[in-house]
Amino acid sequence: MKKIALLISLALLLSSSMLHANSRKAPEWDISEWINGQGVTLSQLGGKVVVVEFFQLWCPGCNNFSLPLMEHWEQKFSTEIASGRLAMLSIHTVFEGHDYQTTQRLREFLKEKNIQRLVGVDRHKGSSEIPETMRRYRTRGTPEMAIIDKYGNVRFQHFGGFKPELVEQFIQKLLDEPVQDSS
Repeated sequence: MKKIALLISLALLLSSSMLHANSRKAPEWDISEWINGQGVTLSQLGGKVVVVEFFQLWCPGCNNFSLPLMEHWEQKFSTEIASGRLAMLSIHTVFEGHDYQTTQRLREFLKEKNIQRLVGVDRHKGSSEIPETMRRYRTRGTPEMAIIDKYGNVRFQHFGGFKPELVEQFIQKLLDEPVQDSS
């Protein structure tokens, strides 16, 4: 009975707007500074499944949901990350509280939380309150997650919480998809 409920939930999830049947090309991110490592462009991650977390350090949903979930996924998918099949990164996309959510506070926060994955600081252009990558991905706030397939297409994007187990299955499905020869 439990398996049937899980299958029904998975079918509903796969048919929902959370998983875009008509995927779109993932926009390149625009990062002003990288923390915890050398910066990377989306094009450099071609051929990998990429999980992107959009967060703010003061966001309750981020602290209670997406940040712990990313840590869990880093452990669960450690083999896939180590083999170069999966990349996980976070983008600090500040659209409010600019005076508080500074890069210095972000560095302290990452150290305090022992977050060691690559974290990009979303670039603000001019006097815009909305940073550039947030604008390009049309995120609705934080936390928001995007999963990009091996070909650079956004296959999942969701604002707020969701059932992690179902999305884990979807990540595995994307990892298992064969790479099509482009020649």
